[in-house]
Amino acid sequence: MKTSYDKSTDSLYVEVRPLPSCRTIEIEEDVMLDLGSDGQPVGYDIQHASTKTEFIARLILEQAPAAAE
Repeated sequence: MKTSYDKSTDSLYVEVRPLPSCRTIEIEEDVMLDLGSDGQPVGYDIQHASTKTEFIARLILEQAPAAAE
């Protein structure tokens, strides 16, 4: 997972896979999901990121690899 943050616009981009986006959908207010040609997520564009900390934490937990047991 790769992230880039623009402080001047308070926008965060979370890249899940380094592939081009073929389609973008809004999954909640100020959160856009970029989908690849296979329909799977390639990235999240989060506007007003400083107000979306709960969403960002949830996203990080969902994308984190499972711990080895």
